[in-house]
Amino acid sequence: MNILLSIAFVGAWSSGFIGAKLGSGSASTVTLLMWRFLPLALVLGVVALTTARSSWRGLGARDLFRQACVGLLSQSGYLLTVYYAIELGVSSGTTALIDGTQPLVAGALAGPLLGVAVSRTQWLGLGLGVAGVAVVTTADAGAATGVAWWAYLVPFLGMLSMVAATFLDRRSRTDVRPMVSMTVHALTSAVVFTVLAALGGGLTPPADGSFWTAVVWLVTLSTFGGYGLYWLILRRSGVTKVNTLMFLMAPVTAVWGALMFGEHFGTQTAAGLGLGLLAVAVVHRGDRGDRGDRGDRAERHDRGGPLTPRRSAWPRARSSSRRSGRPVPATPTGGPGEG
Repeated sequence: MNILLSIAFVGAWSSGFIGAKLGSGSASTVTLLMWRFLPLALVLGVVALTTARSSWRGLGARDLFRQACVGLLSQSGYLLTVYYAIELGVSSGTTALIDGTQPLVAGALAGPLLGVAVSRTQWLGLGLGVAGVAVVTTADAGAATGVAWWAYLVPFLGMLSMVAATFLDRRSRTDVRPMVSMTVHALTSAVVFTVLAALGGGLTPPADGSFWTAVVWLVTLSTFGGYGLYWLILRRSGVTKVNTLMFLMAPVTAVWGALMFGEHFGTQTAAGLGLGLLAVAVVHRGDRGDRGDRGDRAERHDRGGPLTPRRSAWPRARSSSRRSGRPVPATPTGGPGEG
């Protein structure tokens, strides 16, 4: 069952990059995102006022404002840069792979910001993922024609926006339910993109059928599929499993983009994506080894034997707040696979 859920999650999350590519040819980025979030915000608003009213209890104005700021970074800022990069000509696979470096950046910053640790084995795996990004980006830039060099920096800005949203959310003392955060983020993004579309004269959607196909694709498959499966896998398997699955988005998206849109997929691209897959294997191996070591130490402790202290295999907050001890996942509310 866990394997099937993982396959479904990777497909649903990767579909966000494909949907962005599908809609980029018929409308501007802000127009596509506006019409993606308007129906989503409407549906979630109705649910929030009816069946999910209890989820909002105990939340104050400060909590909601924080969630609006998280949504501004993790959805508005992140998706705007991802979609814009694809509109500029950066391949969907390269954009997905750059997005997949988020766990490494979050892990690097988790120490000074939250006082958490990552094992050396996991650092090795995540470092391989970054090497894969460099290889694939170089191959994509070499094959692309008419794409400005600075276009490849745009997805990095989005990834950093996502990381900032992650830490802003993790530092909150209030445990906000997923339905609440998703609703606030969607409403915030709907307002932001509607204003941007109005300023740019892009309120009216095109009559092109591919545009509405992309909108339906993004709202149903990418948003609800990616978001729901993220939380399900997070609760069943933990944050490490979810974060390492992010590296699988790139090869899936690259193959999907090559078959659907004829995007470049050569030997160098395959090598870079192979590094990403190797990163997944290394991180998972380190995670299993750390769990086994902890189990062995617990068994020795139960038997009265020596127990050697060891730091956590993945970032966990050590603050005194009510959220202390919670993992630092890749914020799900920002990726193209949801939101």
